[in-house]
Amino acid sequence: MLVGSFGFISRVIVKFYSDVVLLVCIALLATTTPVSAADKEFISVIFPDIREPYRSIFEQIIEGIEDEVGTQVDSYPVRTDTNIDGLKDSLQHQNTKVLIALGRQGLATATALENTFKVVAGGVLTVPENEAEQRPVISLTPDPELMFARMKLLKPSVKRVFVVFNPDNNGWLIRHAQNAAQNQELQLVKYVAHDLRTAVTFYQKFFAEANDGYDVLWLPQDHTTVEGSTVLPLVLREAWEKGIAVFSSNASHVRRGILFSFYPDNVALGRSLASMAADSLKSGGDYKNNSIMPLRDVQSVVNQRTAKHLRIKSRRLRSFDTKLNE
Repeated sequence: MLVGSFGFISRVIVKFYSDVVLLVCIALLATTTPVSAADKEFISVIFPDIREPYRSIFEQIIEGIEDEVGTQVDSYPVRTDTNIDGLKDSLQHQNTKVLIALGRQGLATATALENTFKVVAGGVLTVPENEAEQRPVISLTPDPELMFARMKLLKPSVKRVFVVFNPDNNGWLIRHAQNAAQNQELQLVKYVAHDLRTAVTFYQKFFAEANDGYDVLWLPQDHTTVEGSTVLPLVLREAWEKGIAVFSSNASHVRRGILFSFYPDNVALGRSLASMAADSLKSGGDYKNNSIMPLRDVQSVVNQRTAKHLRIKSRRLRSFDTKLNE
């Protein structure tokens, strides 16, 4: 009799909990019903419709954006002949609130949309400063703060960083570099050159007077002052002969003999752009900093042959992501 009662009670308890679970499941289904697109605030992406290998770069950035957002985003390849009205209709149909514009063509297309959407931009080396004041832009130019810190790691005795630049191209970057130098307790020595002839004169002056113990040279990405067929061979020859450390914002220079550089971590850059877009949504569309910002989502590359020539200890190279022996 006792066993029979226990069996009856057990069946009642099981049925009770089964009913509870069923009710909970129904409630959960009711609360997770998909929200219509019209009720969502969307982030969309426009990027240049170009061939490989450059297309893969933008696809990696979009991968990072989707990683950060947690879902697939609508992305639109654009060209100079893209129908702007048709693109605008598509974006509005998706209820786009913030547009992530990648590359020069993406940024140009975003501008042509005439402020229909809030824009966060990236994947460009630089933009005119009056354009950057209208939206936040993450440049592909590595942050000088990261570069100076890495230079001090390789050569703790460094005291002065010399740079030849055209303010029309890199005025914004040098302002960042000035603050970075102060943070790293370095002196930034700046030479302004608006043409190649003046730039060459400054490089000759630098190598004639530089002290290999505490002076180093930084090459920004500047088509005026860091010209590939004249300036770079001159710098490489003089730096090798006099034992001067030279680092560059252009990672391709490391293969030619420059000591080190940084290059974009495309997926991480995508995450940063998505985070900025999300912040823009939360703040009602106004991002906290409308300006061009140097890139901090980077990986590092060093020329080990050059480092050995400069007597830099091999243990100081361990932190580099890529090591070349050319």
